[in-house]
Amino acid sequence: MRSEADAFRFVLLAIGYFAAIAIASVFGGRWWGLAIFVLLSAIAVVAVMRGRRERPLRARSVRRAPTPEHRILVIANETVGGRALRDLLLEKSVGQPTEVLVVSPALNAPLKHWVSDEDEARAAAHQRLNDSLSALGDVSIIARGEVGDSDPVQAIEDALRTFGPDEIVISTHPEGRSNWLERGVVTNARERFDVPITHVVVDLEAEHEEIRRGN
Repeated sequence: MRSEADAFRFVLLAIGYFAAIAIASVFGGRWWGLAIFVLLSAIAVVAVMRGRRERPLRARSVRRAPTPEHRILVIANETVGGRALRDLLLEKSVGQPTEVLVVSPALNAPLKHWVSDEDEARAAAHQRLNDSLSALGDVSIIARGEVGDSDPVQAIEDALRTFGPDEIVISTHPEGRSNWLERGVVTNARERFDVPITHVVVDLEAEHEEIRRGN
């Protein structure tokens, strides 16, 4: 599943699957229920196997007009202000004109996402984004930002069409503390997009501890 929408669609299909079996069993008897179970299961297996054979084309960056700047798309959420991310962007921007777009996905609970209640999530994402742009400006990295889709992979796909990056940087917490790594966001992005991707790990707890010790 590539997004929360895919997960929601799967839940609806599962409900319909079991409902059809239950209805067939009630009105047609046990054997009708079994027949519907076998039929629907066979259809599901065929659909899954076909999906595995027909891998989608890798999406490419779309540049509407040639520009001299090297474009970097940054996908980050809570880690947008991390020092490791700032250092990486500073390193990549040395010696060449660089344009940076920071996209912060609007994290939201699944229930609120499905009922389109995203105001609070977008407001929080905007605040994190502003903090990030300010931190980047402190090290002379000129960047702009926007709040993206709650699914980071979908947010990347949207930016490929509107921004046309030359490369992508995905920033996450360390393994074991990163929801994105648990969901396979970096792996999925590398499989799905035909654009160079760098994964940077930002350990905010370690950075805060260093600041505390320095004070």
